[in-house]
Amino acid sequence: MKQPDSSLQANDNVTQAKNALGKLHFSVSQAHSHPTEQTLAQAENRLAHTEQAVEQARASLGPQGVELAEELLAEDKSRLAALKTQGKRSER
Repeated sequence: MKQPDSSLQANDNVTQAKNALGKLHFSVSQAHSHPTEQTLAQAENRLAHTEQAVEQARASLGPQGVELAEELLAEDKSRLAALKTQGKRSER
């Protein structure tokens, strides 16, 4: 049985969000272990991309469908913010 296009699009959006979350987690972990301007910038770029991917998944599935993704996003966003704050303190 063939799935409707909207179902395929929702699955694609979920897959993209899942992949983006994995890449964000890796990028933030890299920035934590090697806090350079480059790794921080890469993590910031990855964060923006992941937020967009999660938003697209939310639009496809609704808020209940992306609760876990949003929790994971918030966790890595918090880790990145803490790293940036730590970096600003060490610059003083």
